Amino acid sequence: MTTTALMTGADPRPSDGAPVRDRMAPAAAFPAWIGWLGAVIVTLFAGALRFIRLGEPGRIYFDETYYAKDAFSLRRYGVEHETVENADALLGQGMHDIWRGGADFVVHPPVGKWMIALGDSFWGWLPFGASMSPTGWRFAAALFGALSVLLLCRIATRMTRSWLLGCTAGLIMALDGLHFTMSRIAMVDIFMLFWVLAAFGCLVVDRDRTRARLAELADSGRTSAAWLGVRWWRIGAGVCMGLACGTKWSAIWYLAAFGLLTVAWDYGARRTAGQREGTVKRWFLVDAIPAFFQTVVVAVVVYVASWAGWLVTSMGWSRQWGAQHSDGFWAALPDWVLAVVNPLRSLLQYHREMMAFHNGLSSPHDYASQPWEWLIMRTPVAFHFDGDQTTCGAPKCASAILGIGTPAVWWLSIIALIVMLSWWMTYRDWRAGAALLGVAAGILPWFAYPERTMFVFYALPVVPFLAIAIVLALGLAMGSEVGDPRYAPWTRVAGGVLYGVVLLLIIANFAYFYPILSAEVVPHEQWAKRMWAETWIYGNAGPK
Repeated sequence: MTTTALMTGADPRPSDGAPVRDRMAPAAAFPAWIGWLGAVIVTLFAGALRFIRLGEPGRIYFDETYYAKDAFSLRRYGVEHETVENADALLGQGMHDIWRGGADFVVHPPVGKWMIALGDSFWGWLPFGASMSPTGWRFAAALFGALSVLLLCRIATRMTRSWLLGCTAGLIMALDGLHFTMSRIAMVDIFMLFWVLAAFGCLVVDRDRTRARLAELADSGRTSAAWLGVRWWRIGAGVCMGLACGTKWSAIWYLAAFGLLTVAWDYGARRTAGQREGTVKRWFLVDAIPAFFQTVVVAVVVYVASWAGWLVTSMGWSRQWGAQHSDGFWAALPDWVLAVVNPLRSLLQYHREMMAFHNGLSSPHDYASQPWEWLIMRTPVAFHFDGDQTTCGAPKCASAILGIGTPAVWWLSIIALIVMLSWWMTYRDWRAGAALLGVAAGILPWFAYPERTMFVFYALPVVPFLAIAIVLALGLAMGSEVGDPRYAPWTRVAGGVLYGVVLLLIIANFAYFYPILSAEVVPHEQWAKRMWAETWIYGNAGPK
């Protein structure tokens, strides 16, 4: 099998006769600082793209009307409050007194909105910034969008043992249009992506450290060792997944997928280390059960804690439900018990109401789409369009933000996913399996809700896994490096050419679409040229 490790001779899948350490913990053959330097450069580039002209358009647009105002309310009251009817217009005029007295019914957990609020506060604290401004309420999204690129660079470098492939994965995500637009709008999806990716990264580090520990034990002849110590990185993954679920409930599918993935990695690691006798029992008792507590239980605790603002105040939606329904069994409990239990009962009731809303969400929308459409980008979302601009030097100008993934990234990823599926089925390579699982967890569960109103940006968390799939496929195409017995010069050259062509295609495609991703004012003709399909303009409504 070929290797994706461009800068190391360590085969990701050495023969069974190779030393245990080589099979379980292959080392990267380049200094760590090179990988970090490349990752930082790519991240700075991603950050520059996202922060330049971040304040345009200079008003609330699309779902910022919910999340930005909810974030301000959280910062001020600890819970979401109702706003006056013309709140968006008032904010556009720099007026911040937009609140009514009542609680607001919101249908997403608070973590992402707290992050928006903290970002806005930081921007307002800077001498050149202003709180509750377009740049302020988008600041956190741009920051964590750039930081997610850093995470992906480091994760992909660790997975491939190649700084070039790792940084390429980060660059691909930096140049994805959907990731770019969601990093420049005050919505919470980019934060869910960040925490999901952070959790995945923690599990990849945990995998490496666990395998290194098992290799040490195997080299010393201890092939029956069970307990491997506290798995802090896996606990970190649980914390990150709690924050992801505290941003959007759809992260729960990643919690389930990653939970299964980490215990599957443990099982494979023990077998590779020579722990053949009693492997299933040992794996279940000392790996699977602790993994449940370290990921799921920790995530639940963090999720509940993320509602602290709602729990410690009395003004939130349904906050007094428990106190108002304390008859029967509950009436017999001491007051000090009810003081703890009633807020949690109220929170549970609030979740029932939110679940009922989501289950009944089937209102028509021109840009709604089904999961099968997402990889092919059939129906992107028009976040913003202003066809009355006059500042581009042409008779008719337009400014637009189209929530669309870079076609070169998404369409090429379909080929890459097919390659990953073949690679995994043939060699059971863990990296191919991880990429496939990351995409599946972000798309397949939505097929269970065919009547629900859905949008293409629901697939945002799959972007890093698409990038990983692409670089893994490119690594396979480039083959083994010089010095490897399987090195083939022409394969290496052809693979290198393919790598360059793919990367240039992605760069050119993003640059071409940049004006309609960033609200740049362009001649109407130039905007129209970039609308490659009618559904990109009208959605499902057809020409108007």
